[in-house]
Amino acid sequence: MLLDALSGPDDLRGRSLEELDDLADQIRELIIDSVNDHGGHLGSNLGAVELSIALHRVFRSPHDLILWDTGHQAYVHKILTGRARDFTNLREGGGLSGYPNRSESEHDWIENSHASTVLSYAHGLATAFEAADARRRIVAVIGDGAMTGGMAFEGLNNLGHAGSDVTIVLNDNGRSYAPTVSRLSESLVKIRNNPIYMRRQAKIEEIAERIPWVGEQIGRGVRMSKAAVREMWEPSAFFEDLGVRYMGPFDGHDIASMEEAFENAAEFDGPVVVHVLTQKGKGFAPAEQDEIKAMHDAKPGLADNGGAAKTGSYTAAFSETLVKLGDQHPELVAITAAMPDSTGLLPFRDRFPDRCIDVGIAEQHAVTAAAGMAMGGLRPLVAVYSTFLTRAIDQVNLDVGLHGLPVIFCLDRAGITGPDGASHHGVLDLVLLTKVPGMTVFAPSSYQELQQMLEDAMDITTGPVAIRWSRGAAAHAEHGDVGSGLSARKIRAGDGSVALLGFGQMLPAAEKAAAILATEGIDATVYDPRVVLPLDPAMIDDIAGHGCVVSVEDGLRMGGAGAEVRDALGERGASCRVRVLGVPTEYIPHDDPDVIHARFGLDGEGIAASVRALL
Repeated sequence: MLLDALSGPDDLRGRSLEELDDLADQIRELIIDSVNDHGGHLGSNLGAVELSIALHRVFRSPHDLILWDTGHQAYVHKILTGRARDFTNLREGGGLSGYPNRSESEHDWIENSHASTVLSYAHGLATAFEAADARRRIVAVIGDGAMTGGMAFEGLNNLGHAGSDVTIVLNDNGRSYAPTVSRLSESLVKIRNNPIYMRRQAKIEEIAERIPWVGEQIGRGVRMSKAAVREMWEPSAFFEDLGVRYMGPFDGHDIASMEEAFENAAEFDGPVVVHVLTQKGKGFAPAEQDEIKAMHDAKPGLADNGGAAKTGSYTAAFSETLVKLGDQHPELVAITAAMPDSTGLLPFRDRFPDRCIDVGIAEQHAVTAAAGMAMGGLRPLVAVYSTFLTRAIDQVNLDVGLHGLPVIFCLDRAGITGPDGASHHGVLDLVLLTKVPGMTVFAPSSYQELQQMLEDAMDITTGPVAIRWSRGAAAHAEHGDVGSGLSARKIRAGDGSVALLGFGQMLPAAEKAAAILATEGIDATVYDPRVVLPLDPAMIDDIAGHGCVVSVEDGLRMGGAGAEVRDALGERGASCRVRVLGVPTEYIPHDDPDVIHARFGLDGEGIAASVRALL
């Protein structure tokens, strides 16, 4: 097979179109098998196979830079750059990352999984290469979804203003986008995409404008005709008004036509958008038919993640309760940044379609829009992954917090998330949100606690509220083992020697540590704090009388929940020794969450070891 002989992009050159089509089939098979074994981003990569092949045949990576926005669509790029054999350990600890990774290959330039950033990277790199007079072409691949983010337009504006030599590949796989292209528009597109024709056209206009009066009229007529044709037949006016040439749209599964388009684009000076239409999930029927997200983030076994949250997960608890609250509170509205499915909003959207607002990949706008809604009398709830809320912390602080607005932030995937790696671990939210004056922060330890906290959040109207929960299964609380309001829960009463505080999903690990210590004659008190900010004063008074206190959280240990506990004890003049356990300040690669927790001493054994050392 050609795939087995592929050691890098140079092996693609000199191949026939038939060979390349066969290679595309082999790549799809490899991706499907790998995601079936390990999970991963399926639909976006199946749709980018021919696109990636064409790019690597026209541009010479790594001399030419191929940059991927939302790098989950870079599996094919990895295969074409010699990493096909590494897909046997995709997203496993020590194995192949699910995103571009600079430590893996010289072909990977940016390690981004947060959308809408690639055009800014491209502008910066183009500026640097121009200063060094380096003749290297920059290609920035960005999806239509990422183009909903404001940062993409900031980058686009500056690329046009600077006239940077960048080829922007707009990978349009939106299911609702189905353009009708006539034979006339196809001809116009082919003409405009030919640099020889464009140079001749410019020369004709220049000559015409030199002719007194008549030339002026001819030139004006040419310009008016061009504008009319552009508005009628081509979606280019927006880009060209920003100083960016537009080409397309092209069939993103036709290698030959894309190669021609990329070669033509490289002949132009300045930024060029090459618009390609692809089918998300192409070649795998279940993904093609997935109306929600074409198996965007599939689990091993290629389970259809669809729109319903997994039964027993924190996200499922959120979905269930939100619909009930929607019935009780007509003023409640839910906001998402292009993730109504993954954040569990689809049941609410189905029940209240006019009260669920998807703003696209625009977290900053989502937060400030929520502030405006709250000012107008609504109760906005922003559902977002923890890692993505950090993109809008300025808006949380100054647009919501400063105004004391009752916006509810629901943070899924908080803490260590596992196989998606450094860009997806939600380890910053506790540090950042606890510094917003007037903010209330909940950390549920069970399915039922999350449901209760959502109800409690609706009663807090003096400022913002955040509720953070982890990915995956939620513990199930027994009847009566649920707190309410801003109170903590004492899970186990000890002899006063040591108190363990397990924030959110760290409570089971704290309980396990207490059980281990009990076999050694150490009788530990265990608390479920429930509320990170403000801490329950009764809990602080109680643990202040213990010999030592150990707090455990799945966020950065510097400046997070444990730091709040230590400060509160210090303000009381408590003499107990305090140890804060959490995540170190470093970028954490992908691995199983349990393995990562154990590595940092955040499992039962690790917590027990910390207690022994402290005692």
